[in-house]
Amino acid sequence: MKDLLPGESHRWRHVESLLRELMDAYGYQEIRTPLLEKTELFKRSIGEVTDIVEKEMYTFEDRNGDSLTLRPEGTASAVRAAIENGLMQGQSLRLWYLGPMFRHERPQKGRYRQFHQLGVETFGVATPDMDAELIALSARLWQRLGLHGLELQINTLGTPACRQDYRQILVNYLEKYRSDLDEDSQRRLHSNPLRILDSKNPQMQALIEGAPRLMDHLDGESQEHFAQLQAYLASMDIPYRINTRLVRGLDYYTRTVFEWVTTLLGAQGTVCAGGRFDGLVEQLGGGATPAAGFAIGLERLLAMLEDQQLLPAVAAPDAYLIASGQQAQAQALRLAEDLRRQVSGLRLLVNCGGGGFKAQFKRADRSGAQLALLLGDEEAQAGNVGVKYLRAEQPQLTLSTAALVELLKDTVRAARTTSTGV
Repeated sequence: MKDLLPGESHRWRHVESLLRELMDAYGYQEIRTPLLEKTELFKRSIGEVTDIVEKEMYTFEDRNGDSLTLRPEGTASAVRAAIENGLMQGQSLRLWYLGPMFRHERPQKGRYRQFHQLGVETFGVATPDMDAELIALSARLWQRLGLHGLELQINTLGTPACRQDYRQILVNYLEKYRSDLDEDSQRRLHSNPLRILDSKNPQMQALIEGAPRLMDHLDGESQEHFAQLQAYLASMDIPYRINTRLVRGLDYYTRTVFEWVTTLLGAQGTVCAGGRFDGLVEQLGGGATPAAGFAIGLERLLAMLEDQQLLPAVAAPDAYLIASGQQAQAQALRLAEDLRRQVSGLRLLVNCGGGGFKAQFKRADRSGAQLALLLGDEEAQAGNVGVKYLRAEQPQLTLSTAALVELLKDTVRAARTTSTGV
């Protein structure tokens, strides 16, 4: 777990702001759920024999003896909240959330034990156009960020019934090579054999490549659903690759699964992942409700943006207000409030803690501000403010408050135009 310091937090705010704008553009609504849930929720949704539940969750008993868990992912919480509050009754629902998740994993680049996710969840639509919209939304995000180096991989897991039939076929195949399986795969052989297909162990790749394909054991309806999804993606010019070994790590997925992956983050190459989970709402106590969604790991996303130099620099103040003299110091905070009220978007830093003009000038220069606003007793009595340019060779000015407001508006406008490239 790590602190997010001021030098980084402005970059997170930039990305989070863009995410919120994108969710609004697609008509999705924000939901905020607790960090803590009853442990049983995740056992029922994620699956008791998954790595998350077996190895990674932060679980403890509270003072009442109830088992609670810091949320390791957001889908189960969103489903629980939608069921408990009757949000899915007779209507489709498009939700999103943003916040910290917790897993006790081995930390590496882009992965921490407290990490942050954008989650997008849809309920009530069973057709593949919903899957396609989710993928299009994520593709639009990469475009808005200017991000490159991501590949879309898709697969279908079919229905639970056909997956159960395939499961036995896969186990029969793997049993013949049991001695060639690594320790993790031997443990999963009868509890979660599909996850073996996702193993990154190089010594097992030939064995996995020769395994029967789930794609060859799908029911007709699942095949048609997957074919329609591919047609939608083609119509939107979204390139993809079918990865028949893509199974996802959570038990609740059905039919469509997808990932946006990169080779730019080392071993942890998945930046965005999701799919369809049509049985989860009913599994958690709601009515039968089709559902689909995805999640984006913000740490990995920010790491890619930083590597590609797509994140903004720290925003410096537009102006730094220096006050010297008893009357000037008494008026400085009031002047600052008036300027912030009259100049929309103004970033104004006021000197606090006293100090002579020379010391205050040094603070103003270190702040990175464009302008130093000078308020002495003489200016305070006359209703004027001195202006010194800190980043340009221009003469010092003495302006009325009204003239200063207009100058600051121009300064703010120029600064924002430069930062956005407009």
